[in-house]
Amino acid sequence: MQRRTYLKLGLAGLAGGSFLDLLALRKANAEQAGDGSSSKKKPSNCILIWMDGGPTHFETFDPKPDAPSEIRGDFQPISTNVPGIHICEHLPKLAAIADKYSIIRSVCHNQGNHGAGNHYMMTGAPPRIPVGCGAFVSFHPSLGSVAAYEREAPHGLPGYFTMPSMSRSGGPNFLGAKYAPFIINNDPNNKNFRVRDVELPVGLDQERFTSRRDLRKTVDRMSRFEFAESIDPVSAYDDNYAQGYDLVQTPEAQRAFDIGSEPETTREAYGRNAFGQRALLARRLVEAGVPFVTIYDGGWDHHSDLFGALQKRLPTWDQTVATLINDLDQRGLLETTMVIALGEFGRTPKISTLAGQTKPGRDHWANAMSILFAGGGSRGGQVIGATDRQGYAAVERVLSPENYVSTVYRKLGIDPGKIYHTPAGRPTHLVSDATPISELM
Repeated sequence: MQRRTYLKLGLAGLAGGSFLDLLALRKANAEQAGDGSSSKKKPSNCILIWMDGGPTHFETFDPKPDAPSEIRGDFQPISTNVPGIHICEHLPKLAAIADKYSIIRSVCHNQGNHGAGNHYMMTGAPPRIPVGCGAFVSFHPSLGSVAAYEREAPHGLPGYFTMPSMSRSGGPNFLGAKYAPFIINNDPNNKNFRVRDVELPVGLDQERFTSRRDLRKTVDRMSRFEFAESIDPVSAYDDNYAQGYDLVQTPEAQRAFDIGSEPETTREAYGRNAFGQRALLARRLVEAGVPFVTIYDGGWDHHSDLFGALQKRLPTWDQTVATLINDLDQRGLLETTMVIALGEFGRTPKISTLAGQTKPGRDHWANAMSILFAGGGSRGGQVIGATDRQGYAAVERVLSPENYVSTVYRKLGIDPGKIYHTPAGRPTHLVSDATPISELM
């Protein structure tokens, strides 16, 4: 504490135990230290790597080398640059920067199928009714849609992107189509990559484009039936057209998508594959001010051939995610950008072989999972929570999806305790338990 702080508050008040003075001192110190308690802290943006299918925690961030062979699996743990933290041997690049991210090992829930688990982790709200494994359900707005609704998007760009597709519960629900994600479904690793609908079509000049827009405005003056704005189908089209005009006519949007302007060394560092280049494009989008970007990374549902598949996949995944974190850090963006990697749940402790399968895998398991959480002002180099010695369940610092989602909202500058109202007027909690994970705040 600085002497000036004591003089401002008055030593007599402190000596007398004035509660208001103590609060004022705490606030002053927080603002000086910049520890995130200050209300002036800039909200973070988010890059969410959605590992669809449910990644195994054993073969990624929660290895169990002392468990029996039918549980520990084929891979070995390796040390990281933080003493005492170990992760899978096929993640050496992430092991070298463990001081830049946290591992959460104790989030768990009771939704053991893809549809329900996806909804819970994407929204912070458990499904209201039982849903099937392959269901695409939306009972609540997703993280990305709420970010687009609450946060101001940069000029000419939507507030929420996802690539190459939307997660089954990644939509806006009652917030309306205006806050659905802009989907970039083509591969940015392709030589002639261009984002659909962000350039004028070939053969259409600016004059004709403007003429068509004005004609549409004239038609729009016609009377309409009255709908609530969030469910009005015509209003949704209006929003899409307006967004399209901005994308076509805004130079900032054009520059954000111009991944070809990146140095070849940077593109190689991210990995010359679809996942790597999507991560690079995500960095360009948050750099342009987009609040929320989801990279949909499917194919983690390894009921069989778990070890063969991951031996091939993890090294390139490791390269991309480590490069993304390092790149954001070197550009001074990691402090205000979250990088989060997770799926809908973890995998069963006991290795299994499904009927007709000869190569072992692991099945769905919602009692334990691991989440990588970097940036956004959170402290790196820590493990939050723990599972038991055989990875069956979270046993220390047990956390819920609500805690995780509330943390993301807080860092986005959004109050997770808000109450929204549906078009029918029904009150809905944004998150029923708005308690964030304190170790990340």
